[in-house]
Amino acid sequence: MLMQPDFNRLKIFYHIYANQSIVATAKKLNLTQSAISQHLKKLEYELKTPLFTRLHKRLVPTAEAERLFGILQPFFAELEAGLRSIKEAKIKPSGMLRIGAPFEFGKAYFPGIFASFREKYPDVNFSLRLGDPSVLLPMLNQGQLDFALVDVFLAQNRVFSDLGNYSIEPIFDEEVILACSRKYCDTVLHHEFSFKNLISKEYVSFVQNAVALKSWFRHHFGKSSVKLNVVMTVDSVQAAISGIRHHMGMGIIVSHLVYDDIKSGEIVRIRTNKKDIINRISLVQLQDKIPSLTDRTFQAHFKNEMRFRSGLEKVSRDL
Repeated sequence: MLMQPDFNRLKIFYHIYANQSIVATAKKLNLTQSAISQHLKKLEYELKTPLFTRLHKRLVPTAEAERLFGILQPFFAELEAGLRSIKEAKIKPSGMLRIGAPFEFGKAYFPGIFASFREKYPDVNFSLRLGDPSVLLPMLNQGQLDFALVDVFLAQNRVFSDLGNYSIEPIFDEEVILACSRKYCDTVLHHEFSFKNLISKEYVSFVQNAVALKSWFRHHFGKSSVKLNVVMTVDSVQAAISGIRHHMGMGIIVSHLVYDDIKSGEIVRIRTNKKDIINRISLVQLQDKIPSLTDRTFQAHFKNEMRFRSGLEKVSRDL
């Protein structure tokens, strides 16, 4: 394997080439001219090639020097820009934020919240990874995400890692409901929400094994094993909502995503004498992580936006 030259000598060469002068480089780097000359000689020895021709008081770069400078120039330019960005991020929000979120929650809220945040802080960019806790928690643990929103309801019976590694802050409570269209309720259910009537009808499900549906029946009727007629299985809550709107059957959804439909009566909540399931969305980050200014500013903005959404969720529970 080819030995890499000393990085400090490459840096000195870069400035010598850029300034075409040992004197100017010595002043810029706060070193003596002798030290600069020694570093250059050692680099030439390491590379086994001369980099400059000494012509009176001038340095004339060789072809090898031009090639080496061409390699180093983009690196040092990017390094300088990156260091400047790191310094600026301590003064004002800037740079990249890497965030994880549940599929439907992330798609429903984050693009709009990102846009409103960038109106105030246009130097911030976002990378959004959508997934369940089995994907997001390992990414968080490996430093691939700055923080994540985790869906507790979908993970309640599964342990993905040592949660002691994380700080967990509840952010938003979603109301998980069983719902159908008004037409389906009128013509098929006849507004009769008994266990016997419900299990004999049709369902749409957004997970292959209907975990959410079974959890709903366990919570509301204490039945741990039910056989349901699932007529459509999809991997998107929005697709499940569309199936409900087209009168295909009942499905598990979160009420704030269909707030207007519930308010207008186009979608009907299936109620029992039990309270509806609450799915808690929590902000999760590594316990010992010190949030940057950009992290803190965005999290404050996000929480403020979600407080407004929580108000809508509270209203929807009363509908």
